Amino acid sequence: MDRRAAKELAHIKTWLERAGNIVSRGRDAYLDDELLQEAGDSLMMKLGEAANRLKGLSVMPPEGVTWADAIANRNFIIHKYDQIKRELTWETLDRDLAAWKASLADLFHEAEALLASGEDA
Repeated sequence: MDRRAAKELAHIKTWLERAGNIVSRGRDAYLDDELLQEAGDSLMMKLGEAANRLKGLSVMPPEGVTWADAIANRNFIIHKYDQIKRELTWETLDRDLAAWKASLADLFHEAEALLASGEDA
């Protein structure tokens, strides 16, 4: 893994933690609060962009993570924002991104070690 990939993974870890913060407030709070919805959208757009960069760097996602899904989700949110269904974005935040966090744990650890060492692998 190179430093660029490690930095993208560090960003993804942070964004997944923030998504967890949104989820911790509960489904009803999310569905009732446009600001939380916008925050979730922002996180999913950033995750899609980072996934695209990792794909370009030939970082293979672990089982349970599909870069193409995150990229497609990003594109949908950006280009079809008027068609977003909040029940679906909630499911993405609540289930899909929580699963990503668990699946990416080993890559996060590898990225953190590389960034802490100051070297390229």
